[in-house]
This record gives sequence, C-alpha cells and structure tokens, in this order.
Amino acid sequence: MLSRVYCASTIGVDARLIEVEVNMSGGVPKYFLVGLPDRAVSESKDRIDAALKNAGARFPRGRITVNLAPADLPKEGSAFDLPIAVSLLAVSEQIVTDKLEQSLILGELALDGQLRPVKGVLPMAVEARNRGLEYVLVPKDNGNEAAVVDGISVMAFENLHQVMRWLENERTMQPIQIDPHSLFSTNGQAEALDFEDVRGQETVKRALEVAASGGHNVIMVGPPGSGKTMMARRIPTILPPLTLNEALETTKIHSVAGLMEAGRSLVTHRPFRSPHHTVSDVALVGGGSIPMPGEISMAHNGVLFLDELPEFKRSALEVMRQPLEDGFVSISRARMSVCYPSRIMLVASMNPSPTGDWHDPDESNGAANIQMQRYLGKISGPLLDRIDLHVEGDKVSFDELSAKTKGESSASIRSRVIEAREIQARRFMGMEGVYCNAQMSTKMARKICKIDEAGEAMMKKAMNSLGLSARAFDRILKVSRTVADLDRSEAIQSHHIAEAIQYRNLDREGWLG
Repeated sequence: MLSRVYCASTIGVDARLIEVEVNMSGGVPKYFLVGLPDRAVSESKDRIDAALKNAGARFPRGRITVNLAPADLPKEGSAFDLPIAVSLLAVSEQIVTDKLEQSLILGELALDGQLRPVKGVLPMAVEARNRGLEYVLVPKDNGNEAAVVDGISVMAFENLHQVMRWLENERTMQPIQIDPHSLFSTNGQAEALDFEDVRGQETVKRALEVAASGGHNVIMVGPPGSGKTMMARRIPTILPPLTLNEALETTKIHSVAGLMEAGRSLVTHRPFRSPHHTVSDVALVGGGSIPMPGEISMAHNGVLFLDELPEFKRSALEVMRQPLEDGFVSISRARMSVCYPSRIMLVASMNPSPTGDWHDPDESNGAANIQMQRYLGKISGPLLDRIDLHVEGDKVSFDELSAKTKGESSASIRSRVIEAREIQARRFMGMEGVYCNAQMSTKMARKICKIDEAGEAMMKKAMNSLGLSARAFDRILKVSRTVADLDRSEAIQSHHIAEAIQYRNLDREGWLG
C-alpha cells in the first residue's frame, strides 16, 4: 500500500514542496528512510513510534519505506515528524481521509504526542498557497505565523490526536483568522528608548536624522562616554514604520532562523542587531553546510550596529562589502546556492584611537603612530567608501548633562524622516528594488541628483583636497539629495552639497593627527 502527504522545506527565504511517500509491504518488519534526510529527520522514527502509542494509535508493522521527494534535495529539521506520522497512519488505514491531497502538514512530535513549533512556517505556508493547496496543518504555536498568508485555511493543533480526529472529518477545529494590517496597531508597544534622553551631540543627531531619512550607512567617531551606543540604539525609533511587504520579508528571515516567538504572527518593528566584535565571518553574513542567514540578513529592513568597529576581525568586515553594495547575500555550497536579502542601514562606532581619546602625536602618553596604523588598519578604504556619513562627536559637557530641558523627541524627528521618505517613495515609484536614496544605482544618482555650478565647484574642490574615490563621489550625491529632501527642496543647492561633504570626516588628510 502507498500513501502520500505534503510537507515543505526551506531554501533560503523561500520554500519547496516535499512529498512524503510511504510504502508498506509484507515481510520482515523493517523501516527505511530515504531522500537525503539529516540527523534530525533520521531520528524521527523513535519520536513517531512513542507519539503514536501515546495518541492511541500504533506504529505499523511490515516492510516500510519512507521517501522524501525530490530525493536529491537535502532535508533538515524536525518539521517532517508529523507528516511522516500521518502518512504511516494513512498507509496502515488507521485513519481514512480525503484531505491529504489538499493539505500541507508540518510539526515536530514530542514523545507524548504533543506538537512542538518548527522553523520556516511562513515561507512554507506561502508555498502551499502558491501550489494550490487548501489547508496548512501546523502546531498551535505556529498558527498565527502561518495565518498571515491569505487564501489558505490554517489549522493549528496541540497534539497528534487532534490531527487524527480532524482528518477523519470531525468538525473539531476552525481555521485561524488574522488581519495582518491590524497587527501593526495591536502589537505596537511604547518605545522604551527616545532621543529626548540624549543631551548635547546635536551634530551627531542631525547626521543620524539624515542617515535615517535616506537609508544611509553611518559611522560615529568619538571618545568613550560620548553617547555613540546610546544614540545607535535609538535609531529604530526614528525610522519609518515597516510596511506590510517589509514585515513579511523580515518575518520570513526570522522564521527561517528560528527567531520567531511562540504565537507571534509578524515582525512589526524594524530589527536592531548588535553582534559582538568576536563574531565570525559566517555568523555575520550567513553560511553553514545548509546555509542559514547571518546577522546582516537578520537585520534586513532594519539596523545592523557594529560597536567598536576596529575591534572586529578584518576578514569579517571585508565579507560585508558586497552585501552592503548589492542588498543581498549569495551563499554557494556544493549541493545548493541560496540568497538572503540584506537591505540594511549599517551603523558603526569607534574610538578615535586605541587609548580612547583623540590622537595627538605630541602627547607622551598617547598612542604611537604605529599603534594608530594598526588600530585603523582593520577598516579598509573600500569599506569606508560604502559608509555614506562619517561624523565626529566629542565628550558631553557638564552644562549639557545638567540642563533641565530635554532634547528633541524621537517622534518629532521621525515625522521629518517619514516626510522625507514619502518624497523618495514618489520619486522612485515604479522602480523595483529602490525605496530610498541610498539604494540608487550610480546611473540613477547621476540622473536624479543634479547640482548647479556652485555645487560642482564645491564637489571638485572636495574631490581634489580629500582624494575621494568615485564611489565616495556618488555617496556625497545621494546624501546631498537626502539633505535636500529634508529641506523640502526640489533642487540640490550648494549648502546641501556642503553638508554632505562635511560628513566625510574620515576622508580628510591628517585625520590621524
């Protein structure tokens, strides 16, 4: 006898339908599992055996072959437990149902028959809808996540016994209904962090506003205690809210990475990732034998904060160069190649010297030039070229710290950022993959960012005096376009160019001194 059940496996942020075929014949009892299963899938037999007994069923006896098709695609994870168990029940006629051909089944089994949540449910539910299936059967904790996909009925179960009863046409469960748009208001929470807590550093706050308005990368340079980390952690509070499409993209990545909390439907706030400087190359950009997303992808549509940038391994920083330019990470392995999106706002911070204070070559207790070269040598010129804004901040004075008045709130800054983003949305309407100024290609930047003669003269002087690269030239154009958008100016004027140029501090000659 033969039975067939549908499951799915993730490849990158997408999913592929998997057929779980079970054939049972007479002879000496034997169990074969084929189709490139990993260790977790291969160990499913013992979990299924115990779960069936505790659900009031039995493991069929006979020569059983379980095939996971297509056979040349590696299968990983515990989501195959439930579909294999259901297929075994069907082939041994312990359940009789006509729903298997219309259902995608996912779930890990506990020994007592309870269902545990699995990773990657959202892209799997999308694939089920695209393949014309009617039902998605998932553990209860994954129900809300799958239910944000419209056009398919999501059934969430607590245990294997409930699944068996529902498959035998007992009206025991109702599909989960969720309006994705309502999640952005009901799941909202009061921001614990606010820019009004930041005293002083007006120049840095202006630079961060510009960066948030255009989606630009930014690096802050300043001594310890100047508020770099404090301000970086508040950047998500001034970014525009996630759109539904952005939330779905972000949720797919977090779902595949196993970061979704039980019962959660969508990621409704922009991610903020802050890996430690000991992070490996693979952890930062993704990888592994079966490639998984790294920090740069888990920060997609949000902020990746690298605190104390020179402390990171140079090799880890260099592998970020291409993803920062392209907006995606391509990982190739012998058996597969996957692509993870990485459209992020990179925020970095660093001390001006190994001692923490501004470098003075004449100071006896300061860092020597060779120490400075070694300290800054981990940050390559090509990486700095990809960071649009370089801004310096000094220690906050006592008068600023003790002032009774608060700084400008995040809500006030955010309103200007949203207004600038709306201008950009209208500008880039119909241009796929471009949503803000930082994402413009070189050709688009030269076409859109027109500057007058005074601006050209200023740019020429800056290029010659700072020795800027062609990429840095394009970055200045994009930043000046953002400054003009904040100024509600249709044309880029000379003072917009001047502000953009001043955000290239690390390109200045003699910065070390």
